[in-house]
Amino acid sequence: MSDRADVVVVGAGVIGLASAWRMAQRGLSVTVVDPAPGGGASAVAAGMLAPVTEARLGEDALLRLNLASWRRWPAFAAEVEAAGGGSIGYRAHGTLVLAVDGDDRSLLDDLVARQRAMGLEVTTLRGREARAAEPGVAPGVRAGAVAAGERSVDPEALVAALVRAAAGAGVTSVAGRVDRVLTEPGATAPGGPGSAGSPNGGGRVRGVALDGGAVVEAPWVVVAAGSWSAGLAGLPADVRPPVRPVKGEILVLRQPPGEPLITRTLRGIVHGSSIYLVPRDDGRVVVGATVGERGWDTRVTAGGTYELLRDALALVPGLDDAELVAARTGLRPGSPDDLPILGTSTVGGLVLATGHYRSGILLTPISADAVAAVVTGEPVPPEVLACDPGRFARGAGGGAATSHPHGGPRRSVPVQEVAP
Repeated sequence: MSDRADVVVVGAGVIGLASAWRMAQRGLSVTVVDPAPGGGASAVAAGMLAPVTEARLGEDALLRLNLASWRRWPAFAAEVEAAGGGSIGYRAHGTLVLAVDGDDRSLLDDLVARQRAMGLEVTTLRGREARAAEPGVAPGVRAGAVAAGERSVDPEALVAALVRAAAGAGVTSVAGRVDRVLTEPGATAPGGPGSAGSPNGGGRVRGVALDGGAVVEAPWVVVAAGSWSAGLAGLPADVRPPVRPVKGEILVLRQPPGEPLITRTLRGIVHGSSIYLVPRDDGRVVVGATVGERGWDTRVTAGGTYELLRDALALVPGLDDAELVAARTGLRPGSPDDLPILGTSTVGGLVLATGHYRSGILLTPISADAVAAVVTGEPVPPEVLACDPGRFARGAGGGAATSHPHGGPRRSVPVQEVAP
């Protein structure tokens, strides 16, 4: 059995779905293949749209990319809601950053100074000002800072809206697994920046083979399978993306009845550890997140759950009466330099869109625009050029992924909060 499309997208997380939607809007026939759309890292993301929340000195390229995508979000959110026929929980209430004790305040002061050295803005608050801004926080909180430009979105609602928007634009969804990417040697690339009309020694794609024997033929294949991208069979060694799974555990609480304890995103430094609490419009609160280099381990652990609850209650004591709705794990696709792997490869027609690590939701608009631009030969956003897959040494391989749906310790360094 065989089918044909202009583009096959492997992976139906937010990056794959948004990319498929953008390409379909340009008149291309697009098929998305995934056994469980939205079931990867997108399903457990907190949905913070905070381009400088985790900015670090020396990561200028990532900061520019995050800011460029953050600027696209207001229009993108409105367009997705209109095309998807429902709310995506987009909130523009800002973020309140809190330091629980004196040592945490020193860490926050240091982080604010670093952010200002990077040319970023942050408004600091005394303890009483921070408590007045969000009365549910612990009475002993020593200091705070406001990142007024921070936003958030509900990733589950976003996935559902993107599925509907993509279907409305004509995207075909196949609930299956890709067995391998099909290539042929010594061909000419079908087009796009860096490959249009030029010989490509790495050959070119001709589609994908699915479990069960079906084939979807296409001159373009977009690999957007998150942590599992490196394990796709059929990818030559020199284009296999060096992504790895980075485990994260989150909790979902439901605030007690009555006045909400949390009305905006809170990010806290609690005895040297970082934590975030992201409220939803329906009263839920996402608490996260652990970070662990644990391979493909997806177990919810007692230690991870305890640490998240302990720090959440230290920040907002009233949550001790909240309902524990869920405890979940996800595997973030990490890259060696924390930049996404986004662009063309040495195989004609093969586009990589993976390695977004902790910023997949934030980077959805610019990533989708970049993928569509590559396939249609339009200019790629300049901030994306630093994400060129060719920046890694050829033949380095893509990690230890051996199985995939298509074929931990807490972070002790506090987050850095600023207003974009």
